[in-house]
Amino acid sequence: MRSKQMTHGLEKAPHRSLLYALGLTREEMRRPIIGVCNSANEIVPGHIHLDTIAKAVKEGVRMAGGTPLEFPVIGVCDGLAMNHAGMHFSLPSREIIADSIEIMASAHPFDALVLIPNCDKVVPAMLMAALRLNIPAVVVSGGPMLAGSGGTDLITVFESVGRARRGEMTEAELDALEQCACPGCGSCAGMFTANSMNCLSETIGLALPGNGTIPAVTAERVRLAKTAGVRVMDLLEKNIRPRDIVTEKSVANAVTLDMALGCSTNTVLHLPAIFSEAGLALTLDIFDEVSARTPNLCKLSPAGPHHIDQLHRAGGIPAVMSELAKRDLLHLDAMTVTGQTLGENLRDLSAVVRDPEVIRPIDKPYSPRGGIAVLRGSLAPGGAVVKQSAVAPEMMRRTGPARVFDSEALASEAILGGAIKPGDVIIIRYEGPRGGPGMREMLSPTANIAGMGLGESVALITDGRFSGGTRGAAIGHVSPEAADGGPMALVREGDLIEIDIPARALNLLVEPAELDARRKAHVPPAREIASPLLRRYSRLVQSAAQGARYKDE
Repeated sequence: MRSKQMTHGLEKAPHRSLLYALGLTREEMRRPIIGVCNSANEIVPGHIHLDTIAKAVKEGVRMAGGTPLEFPVIGVCDGLAMNHAGMHFSLPSREIIADSIEIMASAHPFDALVLIPNCDKVVPAMLMAALRLNIPAVVVSGGPMLAGSGGTDLITVFESVGRARRGEMTEAELDALEQCACPGCGSCAGMFTANSMNCLSETIGLALPGNGTIPAVTAERVRLAKTAGVRVMDLLEKNIRPRDIVTEKSVANAVTLDMALGCSTNTVLHLPAIFSEAGLALTLDIFDEVSARTPNLCKLSPAGPHHIDQLHRAGGIPAVMSELAKRDLLHLDAMTVTGQTLGENLRDLSAVVRDPEVIRPIDKPYSPRGGIAVLRGSLAPGGAVVKQSAVAPEMMRRTGPARVFDSEALASEAILGGAIKPGDVIIIRYEGPRGGPGMREMLSPTANIAGMGLGESVALITDGRFSGGTRGAAIGHVSPEAADGGPMALVREGDLIEIDIPARALNLLVEPAELDARRKAHVPPAREIASPLLRRYSRLVQSAAQGARYKDE
């Protein structure tokens, strides 16, 4: 056991003395010591209840003969950080969380880990840490929030800001909505980034069945946490480690489920970063290849009317995978933390679809192609990403004049001020991983476009990223970003932009000679970065096409 480095031998008497100070008995020190990484805090609704989950995990560990020791990590609420300077810090928190877990599990040599995330950056960060450390580990999230009254959620509130500005609803009605749209604890109710990653954790194999969809407020979620505590002890006994589970088959399974569910475009940032920790490559081309052969089986908010609690009642992720298996779209022999293969899990669960509207049959999908498309062209030679399952049919092909903004704030002001007209193509640049810095999530401008009644006539293109709650013709992750001298930096007001999602094309319709002249004359805007953390991040981060990971030293 790794923990013997601090519990066994004459020379470890000082270490034991410190462990005695925790109230541990000698018997507890002889047992496997399991680190329980808890991202609980009192500012994130998805994390407010995680102490309950941690308590259940520790009970499971003790039932199976281990000694659990809990330690914390930070967690950011993207909803609260959005539309102000705080969003610069959200994506960088992913690397900090992964690094901090590595620090804690290396300085204190736990025998195994149970990792408790819930919201956007914490889930991929914990998966990254599990693969980096490669000691037996199970991920168990806090679970999704229930939908608000009338099927509302956080996105309803964001979009209602524009409706209130247009006079379509009163401030009193907006006030009533904001009080009921998020009814309690859990990760926000739609297929946004947190729930996307929690669902994909099941398919990757590092989380138990039910991790992505069991509602946060249920006793079933507590039982799952206890089971996770028991399971990690079995993984330790059998010496099954994360890199034994996460293989090239896991990569293919995760991307396939991503496309079937219509997950957040942020998965295109997080999955490459996660798999890179296991030495596995995941490129934009792989996403697009899998999308081309994977039908979209779910229309979950913001792409459609359903929420994660409905997905759970319809059979959850196992039911979606059972449909995909009918066309041999999954590697059913991939190993999971249950100690069984994916196929064995589906068999034991008797996974079936209970609601064919929430999870469409494989032969009657919402779309024959997956939820995400990768676009390339003269505006995005390195690629760009769009959640095509949430784009209105009339916006799938569009050519329009560019409306250029060098920040999210300037674009939002123009949208709410009525300066954007039907047919416009909004360009928001210098918001990429390096240029932002931090690649801010832009739910406010996309929600305001919808709220102002422009969702089916205006496109938005950025080198930043979008919330999983974004819908409409919102194209992000444009690479190379403007701060790296990409074509985004050369766009001028009124230039024609061609969008052709079915053809996977995104072009700046300006003659090459003119672009060469602009490039020679281009002077990037000077930006002072006050934060030392963000200055370091800007120097170290790679492009969105590489998952916004740190550069290799």
